[in-house]
Amino acid sequence: MTVRRGPTDTIIALASGAGRAGIAVIRVSGAASSALLRQLSAHEPGVSRETPMPTPRRAAIRALHDSDGAFLDEALVLWMPGPKSYTGEDTIEFHVHGGAAVIAAVLDAALRTGLCRVAEPGEFTRRAFDAGQIDLTQAEAIGDLIDAETEGQRRQAGRLYQGEAARTFEGWRGLLMSAMAALEASIDFPDEADIPGEVDLLALEPIADLASELEAALGDAGRLNAVREGFRVAILGPPNAGKSSLMNRLARREAAIVSPIAGTTRDVVEVRLVLAGFPVWVADTAGLREASDAIEAEGVRRALVRAEEADLRIWVSDAAADVSRETLAAHRPGDVEVLNKADLIRTAPVRAGAEDVFVVSAKTGAGFEALERRLVQIVRERLEGDEAPLVTRARHRELVEEALLALERGLAGAQSGIGAELVSEDLRLAARALGRITGTIDAEDLLERIFSQFCVGK
Repeated sequence: MTVRRGPTDTIIALASGAGRAGIAVIRVSGAASSALLRQLSAHEPGVSRETPMPTPRRAAIRALHDSDGAFLDEALVLWMPGPKSYTGEDTIEFHVHGGAAVIAAVLDAALRTGLCRVAEPGEFTRRAFDAGQIDLTQAEAIGDLIDAETEGQRRQAGRLYQGEAARTFEGWRGLLMSAMAALEASIDFPDEADIPGEVDLLALEPIADLASELEAALGDAGRLNAVREGFRVAILGPPNAGKSSLMNRLARREAAIVSPIAGTTRDVVEVRLVLAGFPVWVADTAGLREASDAIEAEGVRRALVRAEEADLRIWVSDAAADVSRETLAAHRPGDVEVLNKADLIRTAPVRAGAEDVFVVSAKTGAGFEALERRLVQIVRERLEGDEAPLVTRARHRELVEEALLALERGLAGAQSGIGAELVSEDLRLAARALGRITGTIDAEDLLERIFSQFCVGK
């Protein structure tokens, strides 16, 4: 039977991971949830009888049958009437045995009742948002929790889900609303004795502080994005310095081709590591030198681009050779220097012992433990933080930048003496931008884009 699609349909989907497992969770949400449970719990096809519903939020055992009365599975059933459910609607979870055939049979039997349809990606979470159960930052945090592969990613997503970011954004928006109210009072009641004539200026005093907070949030965006997407490390240096060997040693596998022929690496080769509980992308790049052909020139260009984008740069050179002035000039604060091929020298290089300079042998592993400890320390120092995570996505950054621009325009206008109406409009635009982060002020196309990225069943 074809079920018309709409926001009030009862939906069903596998909520647990695909593949063989001990238990699989099938989630149902919508007004027909209870009717679906009663129909699947009936033993005799065509016999109408009221099967009692389980006690809400108490697990119950139910034998499930299809419309012909054939046994499907014995399931653990959770009945959660709305609005006290994830979606705010009547919700049921069937905890069935995790075999693919069992899952398919239960889903097929449910769909053949005509009471429900298959959920679209992210539809359960979209309904939770529409019902006011969560805000938009929490919805995004759910996606991040599902995708989290490291402890750092889990912690950041968990704090977002607890609503720390939303409370900060809404607090900022509330401050703007208060300032707007004071400005409106000076506009609407300019002659009232109990309305100070300079109320607009008084109202703007905390707005400058808010602008500074928005700037700080944008400054922290790189760190929070690195937690979510991965901390980027670029290994740089001249040809044949041992960059690929160093990356292989970090990765503990043969990730890059190693050859004594200079210029072997022509493109960027990446490996993903986990250091200090955070995802780290390490990139081996082409040797930096005057290219001998167009392909090598492109490799050098890509290496330089990756160097600019990197959160950390590791400069590798031959411990027996002098580091070129060009290489030293390219160093920036926070870079790490590795003097490789320590197994081929008898005396320590002059630069040995300097801060963040390590003498190692990528071939034998000598000196490697100290380098790896320092990399772990750098990742931890740069990514860990006690403050609430705020600007974790490009969408957040764009809207905070939009709010900051409006605030700066309003503050500059107030200083130049423009009318309170124009200043109030800039504050309104800033408040709207912040409201769109949490979904207090929504845009339908934005919501569709966010929730379509979720997996089915979420």
